[in-house]
Amino acid sequence: MFLIQEAIEVSEVQLTVHVAKDGEQAVQFFDRVDGDSDMPCPALVILDINLPKKQGGDVLKHMRQSRKCSGALVLVVSTSDSAQDRERMAKLGADGYFRKPSAYDEFMKLGEIVKKLLNGPPLKEIDSPR
Repeated sequence: MFLIQEAIEVSEVQLTVHVAKDGEQAVQFFDRVDGDSDMPCPALVILDINLPKKQGGDVLKHMRQSRKCSGALVLVVSTSDSAQDRERMAKLGADGYFRKPSAYDEFMKLGEIVKKLLNGPPLKEIDSPR
């Protein structure tokens, strides 16, 4: 999570970041948003596929069924470069997919992807550099 926050800061995107430590906590967050008329839905959800307690795909499916958050942008961030994972997340409604690179400089490009998603029309395929 530290590198994700750093990438966002480096790209100078002004965001309030809420962190869910596992998939179960993320699902509870969306349920709280749905139940509280004053609580806004996030503009963007950065979602890892491999979360403890509840997988990212399950979280995304739950979020897409949310009364208030179903239309939020979702950027999947994963170490997996599997075409099957990409296709599954796209079918569940992900707006982009970023494969976590091992090089720091490549990871920092995540901030620019976040900026593009927030400032423009949703993109259906966002790839990390190869």
